[in-house]
Amino acid sequence: MKAVFVDTAGWMACADGVDPAHRRACAARDAALDAGQILVTSDFVVDETLTLIRFRLGLTAAEAWWRQADGSRRLRWERVDSERFEKARQVFFQYRDKDFSFTDCTSFVIMRELRLTHAITTDGRFRQAGFQILPGPRARSSRRPARS
Repeated sequence: MKAVFVDTAGWMACADGVDPAHRRACAARDAALDAGQILVTSDFVVDETLTLIRFRLGLTAAEAWWRQADGSRRLRWERVDSERFEKARQVFFQYRDKDFSFTDCTSFVIMRELRLTHAITTDGRFRQAGFQILPGPRARSSRRPARS
């Protein structure tokens, strides 16, 4: 499948114009779509995203995001059924040295099942779990500050 997973942090970066990663996250999303990929997300991620948008940007923004996501033919929603839930529970308790959220674990299970390697997110936990994250790190300026 030619697809990229989109995590809550990726959706938020795209939705919130003042998010430091806004432009880079939108560019990563648009590049994936331009390359013919579909976006994949989960019902757990949608739950988190709607809640965060409502609290940070307001109910109107959450409703607008919902309409756009729900109507998109280029977005595939994956459901966390009982089998995926159980696998996520196992991952959650397996990695005692990580602070993965349960939703993160459901995302990891879905990504592995669908053989997805990339996620649009600003959450470094996806990298800890072995996935590539988009957008990549910010490009560092090659210019040095002027000395006085």
